[in-house]
Amino acid sequence: MKKRIIYTTIGLCSVILLSACSASKSNDNSKSNKQLTVAVDKLYIKYMNDIKKDFEKENKIKLNVKVVDQSDVITNLPTDGPTGAGPDVLMAPYDRVGGLSTDGHISEIKLKNSDQYEEKLKQLVTIDGKIYGAPNVIETLVLYYNKEFLKGAPKTFEELEALQNDPKYSFETEKGKNTAFLANWTNFYFAYGLTAGYGGYAFGENGTKASDIGLAANDSQKALEYAKQWYDTWPKGMQDTTKAGNFVKDQFLSKKTAAIIEGPWVAASLKEAKLNFGVSEIPVLPNGKKYSPFAGGKAWVVSNYSKNKKASEKFISFVTSFENQKKFYDSTQEIPATTKAREYALDQKNELTTAVIKQFNSSKPMPNIPEMAEVWGPSATMYFDAVSGKKIPQNAIRDALKTIKDTIEQKYGKN
Repeated sequence: MKKRIIYTTIGLCSVILLSACSASKSNDNSKSNKQLTVAVDKLYIKYMNDIKKDFEKENKIKLNVKVVDQSDVITNLPTDGPTGAGPDVLMAPYDRVGGLSTDGHISEIKLKNSDQYEEKLKQLVTIDGKIYGAPNVIETLVLYYNKEFLKGAPKTFEELEALQNDPKYSFETEKGKNTAFLANWTNFYFAYGLTAGYGGYAFGENGTKASDIGLAANDSQKALEYAKQWYDTWPKGMQDTTKAGNFVKDQFLSKKTAAIIEGPWVAASLKEAKLNFGVSEIPVLPNGKKYSPFAGGKAWVVSNYSKNKKASEKFISFVTSFENQKKFYDSTQEIPATTKAREYALDQKNELTTAVIKQFNSSKPMPNIPEMAEVWGPSATMYFDAVSGKKIPQNAIRDALKTIKDTIEQKYGKN
């Protein structure tokens, strides 16, 4: 009888303790769901402050905004997340979404504004059929041209070639070289549009099949041959893979170049320099096809370590609404991802905005599978080897393919 009383007492105590623990846990979740930490780059702090009060009022959730460099918050998420030091929500480039999801650092989400995104954008945040982010920004390369030299935007690469005959673009220290048009094609991010325009691609099945590497597909060898034609006329400095990007921009800023291929992020520095420039789609290639650069940009993602996933999804739905995407564009001049907000941006008649949106239509989704990390280096080397004359284009492609395939097999166990 005494033992039975003891066991009954222990049982009751256990129930009470479990109930207390459960209540405590519930209270913790309830408390944590009333506040949310969002990490953004300093470029977006004004926008976040503009929408913060409305979100808090509408959802009864306190929004803590942390200003952190985008690359830093992504790099630190694997260590900060488990300790609770990381944010609940952050912004990540589309090409990082795949790695972050497969490594377990970001959470699958429900895309509540799904009908406002075209398939290309959904593809950028989808891994193995699951959605891991809400597209927020679109980016792609465009053509910048100096309006002092050109009355209008060149429509074809043949027009760019014709500029080489003008002596004002001659490079002073290297006889026979000129800088009428420049593009940093030893960086594969910039060169991909050339490869894609001639039928090449990174991975098959819309960038999801790592065993199908398309650097040699169709007429892609002609992309390297065409690039070499340009490099034969450019100063030797264009072959310096560490400095060529700065060389291109500096030549344009110093009015020694009529046109360059660059991203929307350089527009601010060109305006600051008071350069009279225009922006357009990249001209049509000699084969009559469009230059097809990568479709890039950034998505809102939820940390897999967050204890506030429901609140995080509420924030993402809020921030990607039509009204808030409009505010995002007005505040940052970055192109919003949702269809209606993009139409609003287009209606503002901004030259850069129009060029990016038009170019985005012919761009190719950047593969977000982890294997894409193994493509950048060998593909850049492929272009360098071909344009410098170190290898004939056919061999440059062959060697790049072998390096990529071998590395993927070693790291991921795939052929």
